[in-house]
Amino acid sequence: MRVLLVEDEERLATTIARGLRREGMAVDIVLDGAAALDRAAMNSYDVVVLDRNLPKVHGDDVCRELVRRESLSRILMLTAAGSIKDRVTGLEIGADDYLPKPFALTELVARIRALSRRAVQATPPVLERGELTLDPAKHVAQRNGKDLNLTKKEFGVLEVLLSAEGRVVSAEELLEKAWDENADPFTNVVRVTIMTLRRKLGNPPLIETIAGVGYKI
Repeated sequence: MRVLLVEDEERLATTIARGLRREGMAVDIVLDGAAALDRAAMNSYDVVVLDRNLPKVHGDDVCRELVRRESLSRILMLTAAGSIKDRVTGLEIGADDYLPKPFALTELVARIRALSRRAVQATPPVLERGELTLDPAKHVAQRNGKDLNLTKKEFGVLEVLLSAEGRVVSAEELLEKAWDENADPFTNVVRVTIMTLRRKLGNPPLIETIAGVGYKI
């Protein structure tokens, strides 16, 4: 899952991003509303975590613009103003959820995962294909009931492949959804991760390579 975190308090943004990455999410950080709109135009995000009081472009206006663009990203607004009126306003302009500060990281993670399941094509809370199951909330992947002990990136790649429901997923899409913007597009990290993931999944092999196109389960 890929998340855009828009928060002008840099230390807070870094802390939140660290926590989300521990949960296996790929996180990009921007510190103002103008940068948020630029980044959302360049990349595809499952969820945008959007602070309301932002410099350059207010969070409300960022939300309105994303809605106007018909962005597929779900929007979770954060704000220090936690009144009912503020929450209603945020939802009325197009936010999908609203979380007042201060908040517990566990709640933020749960809300992000819930929003990601409300994508255009809804994703079930637990992904299954044959004897393979993956629970993003618990960060548990099993085959035939045995834990696979995946790294965060292996888990992220497997989550993307299972969410595709048999569709072929390109290496570029895997890189976009399971890594953040700092990933080198010319690296072989996707191929290496697929190789180690295949080994951990065991036999019979579950990941099929479609030459020149990508991978599928």
